[in-house]
Amino acid sequence: MGGKKTIQGWASEYQYVVSGWLTIGYFRSQLKNNSMRRVLPPQIFMLVLLTLAIVGSYRVARHFLTPPSFGEYGWYRGAALKEIASRTPSYAGRKACDECHSDEIGKLAAAEHKNVSCEACHGPSQAHSDDPDSHAPLKLADNLCLRCHEANASRPAWLQQIVVADHYQSKAGGQHCIDCHQPHQPNEAPEEKKPS
Repeated sequence: MGGKKTIQGWASEYQYVVSGWLTIGYFRSQLKNNSMRRVLPPQIFMLVLLTLAIVGSYRVARHFLTPPSFGEYGWYRGAALKEIASRTPSYAGRKACDECHSDEIGKLAAAEHKNVSCEACHGPSQAHSDDPDSHAPLKLADNLCLRCHEANASRPAWLQQIVVADHYQSKAGGQHCIDCHQPHQPNEAPEEKKPS
């Protein structure tokens, strides 16, 4: 039979190629015999090597970069709970505000902003709650109102939204949200300030 292969010879070689073309021993033997070009085109061979390199790099990186506590509670780091609990609180909560500002909390309970936390507008206030004389909460400014009320298609339709350029009547930029709206009761006009 010399150099000619029979159909059975081709079939057995094809079966060998299909079943073992990814094994290292097969690659080594093919590279030594320099017959890899006949069995696997070089482009495919390079793609296979590149895929193996990418998958191998990913597995190595995943091993070194994944925290040891990952997966203790599903797709979460178990140590994250301890880390978060060890942080110093920066938000006081509505109960802390109610200790001194119960009149404002009462106004807020009857208005549209009843579900909005005090600290959503006045900022984190744990320091103010601990020492009211030295730490003042944020003063209300337009940017705090517009954080929720500037027109944005991603917000729900029931949320009152405005386009600032259309909403303000004076183009000089001297008008502010709190000139026409009370933050704790937004549908009521603010009380007139008496001249001093």
